[in-house]
Amino acid sequence: MQTTNKKLGERVLHAVLYEACAMALLVPLAALVMQRDMLHMGALALMMSTAAMLWNMVFNSLFERVERRFQWRRTAGVRCLHALGFEGGLVVLLVPLAAWWLNSSYWQAFLLDLGFFVFFLPYTYVFNWLYDHLRERFVARRSLSAAVE
Repeated sequence: MQTTNKKLGERVLHAVLYEACAMALLVPLAALVMQRDMLHMGALALMMSTAAMLWNMVFNSLFERVERRFQWRRTAGVRCLHALGFEGGLVVLLVPLAAWWLNSSYWQAFLLDLGFFVFFLPYTYVFNWLYDHLRERFVARRSLSAAVE
């Protein structure tokens, strides 16, 4: 599958879908594990989600430039590199935020982030794989419809 230039609107859609699906799965689980109410964890999730969406758009844009520059194909190895790079950047952004919001140490926030990492690493891989395949089908159907008209 070749990468294509994506417009800002599609990047926003991708990021919003990614975060909305993740929050629907993660907020109830985090509230249960952290023994915090859903509203408190939901607010943290919203703040983290906002930061992650911005990072998602920036990181994906940069990563796709690297893909084009080196003519990479989205193999399993490239997808793993993508997921690791994305999640590594999030650690730097989100640990201080979680420590502040939960009034905890950076170590405790880091451990929480490790738990999120265990969730998000496979989630990122699977979500982007599904998104790319659904997008490819959508683009192919759109091209076929345009050719028929």
